[in-house]
Amino acid sequence: MRFCLLDRICSLEPGVELTAVKNVSLAEEYLADHFPEFPVLPGVFMLEAATQSAAWFVRMSEEYAHSMIVLQEAKSVKFTDFVTPSNTLRMRVEQLKREGAITSFKFEGKVGERTCVSGRLSVECFNLAEEDPSLAELDKRMIAQQRGFQAILTREMNQK
Repeated sequence: MRFCLLDRICSLEPGVELTAVKNVSLAEEYLADHFPEFPVLPGVFMLEAATQSAAWFVRMSEEYAHSMIVLQEAKSVKFTDFVTPSNTLRMRVEQLKREGAITSFKFEGKVGERTCVSGRLSVECFNLAEEDPSLAELDKRMIAQQRGFQAILTREMNQK
């Protein structure tokens, strides 16, 4: 993952929902090109923040059963407002169903009370060793790294 688009996981109700935040700063390099006179968080990054929120939901709800969680489908995505620097995008993902390796969610991203993005997405979960058993050690290393990221993302949540 090139960009970690979540700064903090605020809450998790396993099997139900997760809430996370993305603080948008003018220092983020992609804002220089998107757009120089009116910098805004790109829509694809809002969708990626929703996907990353869904991935953390699955990881934490299932005790890291899979090393890979990838976007399988996004539909009915609506971008309704801009997210500009100095704002915080609060992303909420709610699980709709789980069928085999696919988990479906509805999501909503808000700045304050303004909805900026909403839609539905599905993620697919798997381990690399399912296709190539020699990659089992890589799965373990990836999961260990993800657990380290979780410790950072949930630090404030765990202090309550």
